[in-house]
Amino acid sequence: QAYLSYSNIAALTHLARKSGWDITRTLDNVKIWTHEEGAVLSFKVEMQVKVPSHVAFALLSDFRLRQHWDRHFLTCEVLQAVSEEEKIYRVTAPPTMGHTPRDFVILVSQRQPCRPQEPYTVAVRSVSLRAVPPSPEFCRSEILCAGFQIHSNGSSSCTVCYFNQVTSGVMPYLAANLTGSSKSIEDTALECIKFLE
Repeated sequence: QAYLSYSNIAALTHLARKSGWDITRTLDNVKIWTHEEGAVLSFKVEMQVKVPSHVAFALLSDFRLRQHWDRHFLTCEVLQAVSEEEKIYRVTAPPTMGHTPRDFVILVSQRQPCRPQEPYTVAVRSVSLRAVPPSPEFCRSEILCAGFQIHSNGSSSCTVCYFNQVTSGVMPYLAANLTGSSKSIEDTALECIKFLE
């Protein structure tokens, strides 16, 4: 468990530090970037939010609150509280065109910054639990690496960056967006900002 938690945080930190991000869209307080490396597509959504970083961290690290702003989350339950900083959740997502509904079993690891210039981190990856085998009603899908980094911009605002390394399980929710025929990433980002503020 300690190794999984460490590698969860390390993978997100590594993804965030990669060079070669291409900006694909800019709105007033949202920027969307993509990064391609071989067959792996990652994206980053950068949001400017008018709340202190510790408030954004508290709200984003509890995944049960995500249904309030992310319509890709149908349900979210805590399966296991591993420690104060690690929880395992089961998330269900609605069906996309021609697909069965999906579910994910994820480890969410949260870390406060050790030094003032470091971000708050909420890292996400799929794990398997014997107690929660795949069910016939859902297509069990995988998150390789995703999560938030929250950088303080002073006492009353912060920059929230959401990262996701895209797998085939997540792709149906993004495909239309990245080709420009849908605005779901932008809309979700704006809902997230509204929720946090």
